[in-house]
This record gives sequence, C-alpha cells and structure tokens, in this order.
Amino acid sequence: MDTNQSCIRVFADQVQISECKKKIGLNEKSFNQLGSLLALAGNEVRLKILFLLEEEKELCPCDLSDILGMSIPAISQHLRKMKDGGLIETRRSGQTIFYSIKKIHLNLLHPFFNIINKQLELV
Repeated sequence: MDTNQSCIRVFADQVQISECKKKIGLNEKSFNQLGSLLALAGNEVRLKILFLLEEEKELCPCDLSDILGMSIPAISQHLRKMKDGGLIETRRSGQTIFYSIKKIHLNLLHPFFNIINKQLELV
C-alpha cells in the first residue's frame, strides 16, 4: 500500500477551481451561520434539547430538567448558549420562561430530527 499522501495532478481544471472559489465566496455568510448552528447543536445535551423543542414547540427549563434528568442550572447553561447563539428564543408567561427554536432554523434542523424519528420507528 502506498503511504504517500501527497496529491499529484498533471492538469488543474482552472475553470472548476475558479467556479468553486466563487461558490464558496458567495455563500460565506451561510457557511458561517450553518457552522455556528451546528457547533451549538453538536453537543449531545443541546441536541436533545433542540429535539424536544422541535417536538413540543416550547418547553420551560423545569420541563427539560425533568425530562433529561439534569439540574435546572445545567439546563439553563445550555439554553443560554443557544439563546446567545441566536438559535432559540423565549416567551414569558408570568414567572415562567418558555424556550422555542427560532423559525428560521427549523427548516435546517428538521431533517436531522426526521432521522432520529425514523430510527424510533425501526425499534
């Protein structure tokens, strides 16, 4: 087996390279937004919280604490990170704060949750 990991090509497709650079440049803002969203959702606890918020539309920290078996302060830290990252929003009802996923992010997250739900159907 060849252990040489270098890339050797005879001819570079300059048109292809130029077009790819252009596509990356035109979509830079989208890459930044998606990267930030995936970084926040990449934590297992936050992914579970997002899944629950997508399923139930909104939940309070106490609900999430009971469901996930975690302390309210631990849940609140995860919610704060996602709120600061612009992924979720809040609604106050009396002294209770309800969290929900911002609608702009639902279309992106929904396919991931569909995969999880399909796994449940196989069980």
